Order: sequence, then C-alpha cells, then structure tokens
Amino acid sequence: MLLRAFLFFAFIFGVEWYAFQALTTVFGSGSLISTLYFSATGLIFLSILLYFNFSLRERLRIPRQLLMAIFFLLFIPKIFILPFMLTEDVVRLLKLGIDAAGGPDLGTGRSVLWDSIALIFSGGISLAFIYGALFNVYNYKVRKVPITLMDLPGSFNGLKVVQISDIHSGSLSDIKAVQKAVDRINALQPDLIFFTGDLVNNIAAEAVQFVDVFARLRAKHGVYSILGNHDYGDYMMWNDPSDKVKNLDTLKELHARMGWKLLLNEHIYIERDGEKIAVAGVENWSARGRFHSYGKLNEALQGIQDSLTVLLLSHDPSHWEAEILEHPTRVDITFSGHTHGMQFGMELFRFKWSPVQYLYKQWAGLYRNKEKYLYVNRGFGVIGYPGRVGILPEITLFTLYSAQDAASE
Repeated sequence: MLLRAFLFFAFIFGVEWYAFQALTTVFGSGSLISTLYFSATGLIFLSILLYFNFSLRERLRIPRQLLMAIFFLLFIPKIFILPFMLTEDVVRLLKLGIDAAGGPDLGTGRSVLWDSIALIFSGGISLAFIYGALFNVYNYKVRKVPITLMDLPGSFNGLKVVQISDIHSGSLSDIKAVQKAVDRINALQPDLIFFTGDLVNNIAAEAVQFVDVFARLRAKHGVYSILGNHDYGDYMMWNDPSDKVKNLDTLKELHARMGWKLLLNEHIYIERDGEKIAVAGVENWSARGRFHSYGKLNEALQGIQDSLTVLLLSHDPSHWEAEILEHPTRVDITFSGHTHGMQFGMELFRFKWSPVQYLYKQWAGLYRNKEKYLYVNRGFGVIGYPGRVGILPEITLFTLYSAQDAASE
C-alpha cells in the first residue's frame, strides 16, 4: 500500500516537474508564472488529500465530485506533455553523447518550438475536458445493435431490449435532462429494459431525487436491474457496520419503488405464446482483485434448462471470460457496464480507443466468442471526471432475431 502511494505521488511530481519545465522554456521563469503554477499544483495535492480523507472532507462539506473535477481538469491534461518531453530528453541525451565523443556542439537546451507544441497539445486536451464537462454529461447517444441468436424461440423474434448502465445519481443534477433521456427510452417501445448496476456513487440517498423520473420507464415485459460495485457502499467510511447494511437495504427499496425487479443472483422467465427465455442477474463480480465480488453465478443460473435462451446481467465485463463463457449453463448474451469507456477516448468509424482498454479487454460495445455475446454499455452517468470526451453516455437498443426464423425465410 505504501509503495503504491509512493509511486502515485512520484508520478504526479514527475508530471508536474516536466510541465513546469515546458512552461518556463516557452514563457520564462517569472515570479507570476511560478506563483500561479505552483498554486495550481498545491490545489491538485490538496484535492487528492481531501479526497482520501473522508472525515476532514465531511467536516468541510466539500463534495467528492468537486475534488475529482479539480484533479482531472488541472492535472490529467499535463500527462499529455510527457511524451513530448521524454522524446525531447532522449534527443538531448544523444546530443550529449555526440558532444562527449568529440563531435560538434549540437546544443542540449530545451526547444522552445517543441515545448510550445507540447503545451498547445495539453491545452487542447484541457479545452476538450472543459467542453466535455459543460456539454456532454447529458448528450445521450442511442446505439442500435441487432443480434441473431441460434436458439431464440420464434415467438421472441424481433425482441427489443434497452440497456442502460452506471447511472451514478450522485453525479447528476439536471433532472429535466434525465427525464428527456427516459422519454427517449420509452419512445423506443422496448419489450425489456435492463439496468446493469451502479445506481449511485456511494449512498442510497443520492438516487432519491430521481426515483419518480426512473419510475416512468416502461417496457412490455418489465424493467430488470442488478447491483454494481458502487451500490454496496464499499467506498464509504461508515460509523457503524449496520449503517452500511441499512444503506444497501434502502437502495434495494428504491429499485422496488421505481418498479425495477432487482435480480440478486437469481433468474426469471419471460413467456410468449407458450415459449420462454430466461433473464438472469448476478450481484457484482470482478476478476480484478481491487473490487469486491458478491456474485454467485451458479445460483443465478441454477435450474435453467439447457435449451433455453439466457440473457444475463452482470455489471463487470471481466466476469465474462473469467466465469461465464465456460459455465455449464449456456449464456447467450451478457449485458455489462462498469468501464464507462473511461469517459475519455475516440470512436471514429471502426476505430475505437480509450485508456481503459489497457485495463479491460472488453470495455465498450459488442464482443463475440463463437455464438456467445457480451455487450459493454458505455454508461448513462459519470463519476470521477464530471464529463465525457469522445465517449458519450449511452442508451442501447438491441433487437434480437431468431436464427431459426432467418433460416426459414
């Protein structure tokens, strides 16, 4: 733990040092520039310390989201200076080597032009973050995903399923914007609506103001939900363990008040014309050790006939390859969320990139292994950075088709 903390702060100091070098190379080391820069640096470190000091943060009544916003807006863009500065240092070292070997003096100072490019690029990232915070939090994108399933009963051909995930109520404030999103979902006339976890950031109270809004969601066969890692209150310091239990009980009650059927390691059947499919849901389960795992996949799938189509809700996509793919009960589609696409990246035509892909193999969109599918929703809300750049909030409409019907046509 101490080593990780040391490496974390060493990285921050390194980035700050490089960024300051670029700034002084271009603009000089005047007292005003230094004062402004190190004031901002101090604010970054203060935001980190308050973020991890729960009791002090609560006494000062400083929202955790505000601290994360300060960190993201003041520090993260500086990381993009690093590739430029490190490349420049490699060139400077080569020049030093040539000079030491008796070659011509090529000059080993920093380049004003190169460092200017680094600052411009970092400034562009800063502007993108500001734009994403101001305009993209509620800029919902409806993604339409057709999927053909081998054993989907004919009576379910054309089944429309809407998925939303990671609402993070504590980060949302514009109730009217959320209501418009609910209206867009209802306009899709879904047969089923799935919510795949993280209704809140930390505590159930965050969701209370949205209960009436999300209670207006309508689907022919109902709304089904699961819990995500943030829903359990694991990231809070509770005065008493019983408070954490009460918080989770309250959250479960809010799902019921909204008319959502919360699936806790269990399944239900949806019937049409004498045929049926199974909808199963597991509590949060992660292959990454830093997240608690409460999910019991065996319990969720127990008793399901082998011939049935199974739609599974599981918050963390790392669950898919770790347990679901090779499970004796065939799961046709797994619906996940959790990653948010890191709320930062690029999606252009078929090109898709985000830093989160270095942490999660499956992080956004549709994945397939033989005839089994995983879909990772990019999230409805935000957490940490209070905005989105390149990865917009998502409402997903799936249309499920029967391979049997397609073959007979």
